[in-house]
Amino acid sequence: MDADLPQDERRRHDRARLIIDLYFEGHEGTGVANTRDISAGGLYMNTQTVLPQGTLLTLRLPLGDEPLVVRSRVVYSNPGRGVGVEFCDLTNEQRARIEEAIRRASSQDR
Repeated sequence: MDADLPQDERRRHDRARLIIDLYFEGHEGTGVANTRDISAGGLYMNTQTVLPQGTLLTLRLPLGDEPLVVRSRVVYSNPGRGVGVEFCDLTNEQRARIEEAIRRASSQDR
């Protein structure tokens, strides 16, 4: 599917199918959603909450012993269904935890 997009719109990171519940804060409140897939650059989350493109969110992802708290920005909105978000300002530790979750998810798909 990404092959049909112009080069500058293709994803920069491979995504892995990973379905987890997460909590988000931003726009006009808080909510619970679940992920459909995740990459080192962002994720897609299923939610009926309308989150316009550009909305800044704080996500709490249950990855490891402690929830991973990351800032993100909505880059794609499918109102009533979900949003694609990109992570903002990840630390090396946060990126490593996300990449480890992706490796585990990818090995389970095989």
